[in-house]
Amino acid sequence: MFKQLLPILALAIAAPAFADPDAHKGEENFKKCKSCHSIIAPDGTEIQKGGKTGPNLFGVVGRAAASAADFKYGEGMLELNAKGVVWDEAQIAAYLADPTAWVKATTGDDAAKSKMSFKLPDAEAAADMAAYLATVK
Repeated sequence: MFKQLLPILALAIAAPAFADPDAHKGEENFKKCKSCHSIIAPDGTEIQKGGKTGPNLFGVVGRAAASAADFKYGEGMLELNAKGVVWDEAQIAAYLADPTAWVKATTGDDAAKSKMSFKLPDAEAAADMAAYLATVK
């Protein structure tokens, strides 16, 4: 279990060094996410045109985990939804650092997984991306 918490602990330790995440950098780095995710407003405005392998990320900050309409979530995300997890910037940044480790640690289920295997390269990039996602609501 401790091994699974390492990415989350590393992000928590690094967080003071990145007290001011840069949403602009996060927006620039969203190109790494576009192959799977889009950001489309409820009125149909395409903020970021992208794939549909992952859920639409419009309004993800403040949204319940596994609650985007018309997306089929994996069991790990459904467990998070059942636990009442609501995404905030810190959770998104930790998730982006190591999705499966975060899902396991947050659900308390060593068998839980994330369908997303992509990881951002470092805690700063994850915090920047979370800051950007907080702006698209």
